[in-house]
Amino acid sequence: MLENPEKLLAAVVDNAMFLLMCLAVFAGVFALAVLLERLWLKPEKQSPARRTAYVGIFAAIAAVLMYFEFPLPFAPGFYELDFSEIPVLICSFSMGPVAGVVCEFLKVVLKLFLKGTSTAFVGDLANFVVGCSFILPASVAYFANKTKTGAIIGMGIGTAAMTVFGSLFNAVYLIPAFSVLFGQPLDVIIGMGTAVNPAIVSVNTLVLFAVVPFNLLKGALVSVVTFFLYKHIERLLRMR
Repeated sequence: MLENPEKLLAAVVDNAMFLLMCLAVFAGVFALAVLLERLWLKPEKQSPARRTAYVGIFAAIAAVLMYFEFPLPFAPGFYELDFSEIPVLICSFSMGPVAGVVCEFLKVVLKLFLKGTSTAFVGDLANFVVGCSFILPASVAYFANKTKTGAIIGMGIGTAAMTVFGSLFNAVYLIPAFSVLFGQPLDVIIGMGTAVNPAIVSVNTLVLFAVVPFNLLKGALVSVVTFFLYKHIERLLRMR
């Protein structure tokens, strides 16, 4: 017999609302990518079958890369670095922002099927939204100037956008949502940050001393690797 049906019902409602919000976020980001691509960028036409196959391949590679996560000395354990944005960014540079957003979404879905979630889906939403805040501006800037300089500028803009947006998103929504959905008081979450950096004493300092350098480092590493890999992979797949 259920001891607290009201609490269970509230938890079900909270999770259902969170799932609906996740779907709404994906729809909004996808619509933005479609709008940018059709009205401004207009990438080269590709066969739907090949486009679908390549997006699927890149998403599968990205999902596998999510298995390899690395803790960072300046951030609590729930912030771990992975390189799954590399194939997503290459996909975006090759086929445009829409393909990149779909690849990012499929990457997260595949990861959930293969590995599940350890953050009550909050981390998975963060991975998608913050990842899109990187690949969208990066790919838009690259398609506006499809040169090495354009790629560098695009990845720089993407890193800056991810750092600003990711930091605000964590402070305003993700960290409080994680606290509620995962059943961890904010004091406990902040305490995990304090354990690695005594300067972390609030949500704002957690974002400043952990999230900001995390996103800067991730953007820089992904950009460097993508810069050296992209042209080789593009030639290999003969996308143009």
